[in-house]
Amino acid sequence: MRIFGKGRHRPSASWRQATDRAFTLIGDGRYEDAGALLTRAADLEPWLSESWFNLALLHKFRHDWEQARTAGLRAVALLDRETGAPDWWNVGIAATALQDWPLARRAWQAYGLHVPGSGTGSGEPVGMDLGSAAVRLSPEGEAEVVWGRRLDPARIEVLSIPLPSSGRRWGEVVLHDGVPHGERTTSTGHSYPVFDEIELWAPSPVPTWVVLLEAATEADRDALEQLAADAGFAAEDWSSSVRLLCRMCSESRMPSDEGDGEHLDPHDHSEPGHPGPLGHRTDGQLWVPERECGVAAPASLVRGLLDGWVADSPDSRGWRDLEEVC
Repeated sequence: MRIFGKGRHRPSASWRQATDRAFTLIGDGRYEDAGALLTRAADLEPWLSESWFNLALLHKFRHDWEQARTAGLRAVALLDRETGAPDWWNVGIAATALQDWPLARRAWQAYGLHVPGSGTGSGEPVGMDLGSAAVRLSPEGEAEVVWGRRLDPARIEVLSIPLPSSGRRWGEVVLHDGVPHGERTTSTGHSYPVFDEIELWAPSPVPTWVVLLEAATEADRDALEQLAADAGFAAEDWSSSVRLLCRMCSESRMPSDEGDGEHLDPHDHSEPGHPGPLGHRTDGQLWVPERECGVAAPASLVRGLLDGWVADSPDSRGWRDLEEVC
């Protein structure tokens, strides 16, 4: 309910019916039909912020950012509280998608977040220090959860090397939703939210390669990852970092990495011959020298990187079958 004039206004039965039916249609992916109903609801009750919030939400689902910004601004103009309203968060997402940085700053500040720098700055917000998080790429398809660095409340820079099925690359920036679906915990007890990707915000020019390594020890594997990082790029041992999880497990509170330990991870649904801690186990042997590794590096550098890694310890290292996959 909202205050309109001097009386408390209740939404009409027609408004509630149209809105309820619209969200049922949204759940079925019928955005056009839902949009007609939510537009009708806004015509019925234009003084309700919920009318415009719902339209802004629909436009966000459709990635129609101009309309999402317009409806979102109408919603926040009718709010009866100063901070913490999700209406402002949706405005912030739309403004970020459109690179409308003054509005993005205003939205995060109105929500109650501290944004360093001038409130009227024309550049994108920097230095918000939101730390690490995980993001679920392609949440409606072959979803994959990867690690990243939060640039602001709506963007994450991908720091893992995604599998090629995601269509994403290391170093890309993705726009993400505000409500986390799941958590990842580390061995130190820290917990990190998992946000759902909305869309690609900034692509990466760095291709993804897959290569088969012969690494006699974990230290040999670690040396390649460090060598790539020192060069300003990345390498990731998919044989130990990838787990296949069902949706229920993925959207719950999960340990971030079981590794190649002694105990089987009951949540890992991988199979022998595929990436993942279970898929790379053998009876009585915890380390398998053949590793499937993802490498994010330019074509002009990747072979030299691998050759340099082998040259440092030729008796314990080797590589073959290098292929660009994304």
